[in-house]
Amino acid sequence: MTLADRTNELLARIRQGRSMTLGQQLRLTVRLSVPAVIAQLSSIVMQYIDAAMVGHLGAEASASIGLVSTTTWLFLGLCAAVASGFSVQVAHRIGADDLAGARAVVRQALVATLGFSLLLAVVGAAISGMLPQWLGGDPSIRRDASLYFLIFSLFLPALQMNFLAGGMLRCSGNMHIPSLLGVVMCVLDVVFNFFLIFPTRDWSVAGLHLTIPGAGLGVCGAALGTAAAEAVAAVVLLRYLWRRSETLKLSGERGSFRPRRAILKRAFQIGFPMCLEHAVICGAQIMTTVIVAPLGVFAIAANSFAITAESLCYMPGYGIADAATTLVGQSIGAGRLKLTRSFARITVSMGMVIMGVMGVLMYLYAPQIIGLMTPVGEIRQLGVMALRIEAFAEPMFAASIVAYGVFVGAADTVVPCLMNFFSIWAVRLSLAAWLAPTMGLKGVWIAMCVELCFRGAIFLIRLAGKRWLKRR
Repeated sequence: MTLADRTNELLARIRQGRSMTLGQQLRLTVRLSVPAVIAQLSSIVMQYIDAAMVGHLGAEASASIGLVSTTTWLFLGLCAAVASGFSVQVAHRIGADDLAGARAVVRQALVATLGFSLLLAVVGAAISGMLPQWLGGDPSIRRDASLYFLIFSLFLPALQMNFLAGGMLRCSGNMHIPSLLGVVMCVLDVVFNFFLIFPTRDWSVAGLHLTIPGAGLGVCGAALGTAAAEAVAAVVLLRYLWRRSETLKLSGERGSFRPRRAILKRAFQIGFPMCLEHAVICGAQIMTTVIVAPLGVFAIAANSFAITAESLCYMPGYGIADAATTLVGQSIGAGRLKLTRSFARITVSMGMVIMGVMGVLMYLYAPQIIGLMTPVGEIRQLGVMALRIEAFAEPMFAASIVAYGVFVGAADTVVPCLMNFFSIWAVRLSLAAWLAPTMGLKGVWIAMCVELCFRGAIFLIRLAGKRWLKRR
């Protein structure tokens, strides 16, 4: 029996109401978490590669991407939230052993999310020219920042399909294919960026002189390379979902693709609070960018690099959160509330331990991590300082990330959205605005560290209660 077969057998125990020992729960959690963590890490490696390649173009190129990065995360978060509104319903139906119903949700989701992403692409393209000025960016970086965001916006439908297909496969218990495609996407990103960012140049390797062709597009090339890699991954994921998924494949089966009111309503109930949650977080990050922007180009670039570098620590938490959403969603669908709470405790504890270890490593190797991204001394010094402050918050950050994944699986998204709103806007931004004028970038990251610890605490308190289960 293959590893995938053993994983499917354990997932079948949830749907069939069969008992599961603690050891079986732990094994299933690990088997779903590891591929999800790899997928998340590959995404971060891709961001590292982009940052490192663009970093060699100079501080202004790095700052131009850093300026709009929070807004790109906002748009990505909206796409992810809309996809989750449908994928959570799929997890519930699979848990209830209603596979025909799950496939019906997939068909309707394809049409609904594509329409949403096309609308979002139009909005993004419309504001791309004005966005850098709204964010207070220096005139020297506005053109590249605007062009980067325009290209990103035009490829949003492909990114939406990537999120949707990957989310559907993960909620069915198939973590391996999205993980594999994440690695492939990372490799493609390296290749595309290598030829698109830099101009044609001569290389000397082991006595051989080579001429490497290049488009020399700079920041524009970084946007095109990343978007192309994500589009390729989206096509492959959709093809696999359509033809080969054991649980959700649509080929050879008739059914309507027209979104129905009941499915859309439930997707709205799940996804809209998640959209607000992403808007709250990314809106706060945009406000943080506004606070950081007056500190200068070096501070903007260092802030962007530090956020990218920190993601190396918290992406494992998001991978475990994906597994938590699947496990909790299928357990809720099967009506097994005791098992639901058990999976919630296991996943949150695992996330806190792993991210705690990652925080220690981030503190120790902060100079090397930032050094991979930029050769500019002033940026490296500020980035190392930010990472070492943030390292202390990683365990509690993990608690909020994975607990949120648990709540999403239970379709309890309204209260967590409000919790995030209060924590970020009342705690982080207030502290950042107070500390930045006197402490500079250091004050901004101290505010972030304090807020993440507070957020983790309130999420753990809610997880210990029972109201999130009653909202299923």
